[in-house]
Amino acid sequence: MTGTFETDSPAETVALGRRLGQELGVGDCVAVVGPLGAGKTVLIRGLALGLGVEDERVVASPTYVLVHEYAGRLAVYHLDLYRLDDAPAELAALGLDEMLADGVVLIEWADRAAAALPPGRLDVRIEPTEPSARRITVARGD
Repeated sequence: MTGTFETDSPAETVALGRRLGQELGVGDCVAVVGPLGAGKTVLIRGLALGLGVEDERVVASPTYVLVHEYAGRLAVYHLDLYRLDDAPAELAALGLDEMLADGVVLIEWADRAAAALPPGRLDVRIEPTEPSARRITVARGD
C-alpha cells in the first residue's frame, strides 16, 4: 500500500499502521522518517499490531537499547537510529541482514542510514500538519 494519507489523531495513525502491517512479510523493511515528535513510534505501534503483536503497550521507542524484538505472526524488529554515530556501519553490525531473513524490520530515523537500507523497502515520511494531524507518505525505496 503506497500513497499519501492524512490522519487526524494518534488513533488514526495507529489504524493506518495496522493496515500497512497486515501486508508485510518476512524480509520487509519499513524506513520511517519525520521530525522529533512526529509520531514515528505511534505509526510503528500500528505496524506491530498489523503484524500480530497482541499488546500495543510493549511497543516503545528503542532509543537507548537500539533494537526491540516483538513476537507476532512473525518476528518484528524495531530499531531506532537516532543516537547512532555511524548509523550505516552500526546498522550492519546490529545484524540487519539476519533480522530481515527472520522477520520484518521497522526503523525509526531511517534517514540516518539511508545508504545501508535494502532496496524495495517501504519509505514512510511523517509530516505534522496540525497538533494531532499528520500527512504520511508511503513509497517503495530503491
